[in-house]
Amino acid sequence: MNDFINRTLIPKIMKFVSTKPMVAFRNGMLYTMPFSIIGSVFLLLANIPIPSVAKAVENAGLSTYFNQAFGATFAVMAFFATIGITMSYVKEQGIEDTLPAGMISFASFLLLMSSEVVETKSGHFVGNVINKDWTGGKGMIVAIIVGLFVGIVYSWFIKHDIRIKLPDGVPPNVASSFTALIPGFVITVLTLVVYIIFDQFHTTFFDWIYKVLQTPLQGMTTTLPGIILLGVLIPLFWFFGIHGSTIVGGIMGPLLTANSLDNKAILDSGKALTLANGGKIVTQQFLDQYMTVTGAGMTIGLVVFMTFFAKSQQYKELGKLSIIPGLFNINEPVIFATPIVMNPIMLLPFILAPLCSGLLLYFSIYTGIVPMFAGVVVPWTTPPIISGFLTNGWQAAILQAICLTMTFFIYLPFAKKMDQLTVAQEKEISAQ
Repeated sequence: MNDFINRTLIPKIMKFVSTKPMVAFRNGMLYTMPFSIIGSVFLLLANIPIPSVAKAVENAGLSTYFNQAFGATFAVMAFFATIGITMSYVKEQGIEDTLPAGMISFASFLLLMSSEVVETKSGHFVGNVINKDWTGGKGMIVAIIVGLFVGIVYSWFIKHDIRIKLPDGVPPNVASSFTALIPGFVITVLTLVVYIIFDQFHTTFFDWIYKVLQTPLQGMTTTLPGIILLGVLIPLFWFFGIHGSTIVGGIMGPLLTANSLDNKAILDSGKALTLANGGKIVTQQFLDQYMTVTGAGMTIGLVVFMTFFAKSQQYKELGKLSIIPGLFNINEPVIFATPIVMNPIMLLPFILAPLCSGLLLYFSIYTGIVPMFAGVVVPWTTPPIISGFLTNGWQAAILQAICLTMTFFIYLPFAKKMDQLTVAQEKEISAQ
């Protein structure tokens, strides 16, 4: 495995990730990291997995304010991503003033998003409303497309010197605004054309992208092949910076919830919850507690390595920042800051960890080692082991501990390789 990684895989991967679009994508996504960490804290405060404390927070009226802070940071990460990717790409092209390109990218992102009209509680209608469903994970793929598109087009205009030039005596901020005028106008027109085309079909670019991604998932079932697809697709979408949990969960969620209700109905009828009586193995708890527990890709094993075994300063600090949110199933900082997104080195363990955990649970339930989920649902921020015990008893808690321990060894060889590369980069920077 080491020979394959070092001699075959790494050279090809490094060549791919060193291309300007990939570098811009990776660096641009880092702009979202501080907002994801800040938003994660407020999201956790608004959803504390202790009922009495959560009720007290809600009664005190604090949940609304915590969610407001979450909505202004974490929930609008696509804004930061599209700006960051464009600015990073332009910078890779040797253009010093990157802010105008980032602002054009932000405007293009908004232009593709159809404004909505909503009715307030008082019965009034308010127009030009931005739908935050598209400013977070659901809109991330559009943010990536727009960010790279604007960066490429803007750089082409500047490098071909197609811009308005002002005399040397003009203040730099004024000159840069005129520099961006021609490429900004062309990009806006092109984006508007895209919007008009989709509007003629009574849809938007956002909706179309979302539906195209969902189509391959329509035939997914809740059987063993369904588990394999869940284990592969959720982290695979995240690998490309797309909120896989939202996309896959949006389709599978109703089916998995229905399975949970069916299991509860079997117990309510006085029958034993078994396969013979129609019990369902794959439920919402199956996904939440064994395939996305500690976050998509079950990255707690990676976080433990970073916190206690990493040699690079970057990963040591990232581990310290991520271990507490990870215990409450929040791992976006790890996904975007390691990075796992668009990092082929981390793709294999990112898929293997939830896939192996799901398969182990499936066969444990199938053989009767662990009982089926009876319908108990806990808040998604409930820490592992506790969540396993509450949803399915001590057998499930023990199995959950085994699965989480397994993730450490799955991530270990790949995390060590990333750590070595990062240490080398830190030494090079220090020497310079």
